[in-house]
Amino acid sequence: MKKCLIPALAALFLSALQISAQQTGCPDRLAVNYNPEAIANDGSCRYNQANIIPLGSLELEAEIAETSGLIFWDNMFWTHNDDHDINLYGLDTIYGKVTRTYPLHGISNTDWEEISQDESHIYIGDFGNNSGNRRDLKIYMISKQSIIDNSPLYDSICFSYPEQTDFNPGSYNSDFDCEAFIVSEDSLYLFTKGWASRQTTLYSLPKTPGTWDAKRKASLNVNGLITGAVYNRDKRIIVLTGYSNKLQPFLYLLYDFAGTDFLGANKRKIDLLLPYHQVEAITTTKGTRFFITNEAFSYKPVVRVSQKIHLVDLRSFLGNYLVLPFLIPDELNSFIISPIPANNYIMVQGLPELIPANYLIVNMSGRIVKTGVLESDISMVSLSGLSSGIYLLRIGNERLYAYKIVKE
Repeated sequence: MKKCLIPALAALFLSALQISAQQTGCPDRLAVNYNPEAIANDGSCRYNQANIIPLGSLELEAEIAETSGLIFWDNMFWTHNDDHDINLYGLDTIYGKVTRTYPLHGISNTDWEEISQDESHIYIGDFGNNSGNRRDLKIYMISKQSIIDNSPLYDSICFSYPEQTDFNPGSYNSDFDCEAFIVSEDSLYLFTKGWASRQTTLYSLPKTPGTWDAKRKASLNVNGLITGAVYNRDKRIIVLTGYSNKLQPFLYLLYDFAGTDFLGANKRKIDLLLPYHQVEAITTTKGTRFFITNEAFSYKPVVRVSQKIHLVDLRSFLGNYLVLPFLIPDELNSFIISPIPANNYIMVQGLPELIPANYLIVNMSGRIVKTGVLESDISMVSLSGLSSGIYLLRIGNERLYAYKIVKE
């Protein structure tokens, strides 16, 4: 009996190893190395270069020319300046106008660079450190109820970087600057602004008042300077903002991670087509539509950019991962196409009553380059063999629907 049992257990163990090996890989359909058999994300996904244009932009008022953080709370956007100004500014969500100014008397603003929140508190990061010589880094913790009661109550989370040994002031050459952090259930996570390395390093802090050593977790080569962060805990998505040394802004998506291993899964950089915009902050209201602010910037006499708020829609990049509770076809959007731009495939989602549906792809010369049938309400259409460029996707049997697609 035992002799039979040992080979059986060995076979079961080998089978489990094979299943485990098959389950890891890149499960993101938008990646160039997508593995349809992968279940567990091992962080190996690779992506083609991508960019995005804001759906709209609004100029902000001069009193928040140095907007440096952004959250959505109490049906308003809240922002702040990054130098000495101790006010929080509440903005309406339609026109971006300042409708409320809330002074935080009792605390100072050495260099406020980020604002974040959880269910009960607002957190303000006074940790801007361009010269790399600050020894008074802190995050203010303010009760939301005390703000509502117009009697703000503060605590301070003070910290230092154990790895920093040189505090001589420099000119934008320190890797111990920070302008972005997020709040989790029991910790704060900082994304540094690496002036020298052009990397961001992830540090953690307890979400408890006191004085702490920031704990280094991991680094990520973003080839730029990280300036803002927003975290959707339920969907396991972090979106970072930043810009290059030539002031080309970008977004950096982190998603499908396990727990707080934020750098362990999908990582995708997307250029934001807003040249010379010094983006500083980001927030979201519904998970795929994000609001970004940039501070005023001028480089006389050539460049002058005013402070603005921008709306970007990341559904074409995140919709497939989210399996689209946000992307549901309706009467106004009978079909939804993503991503735009695309590489080798597009995903077409349609109302079930319109399926099956014939489709054809037409190039800009009017020539039909591909035809087929959408056989389910979520279909993958291959673009392999098509040259880079703009095409028209026509879908329908009795009624025709037309959509622009872009092949990278």
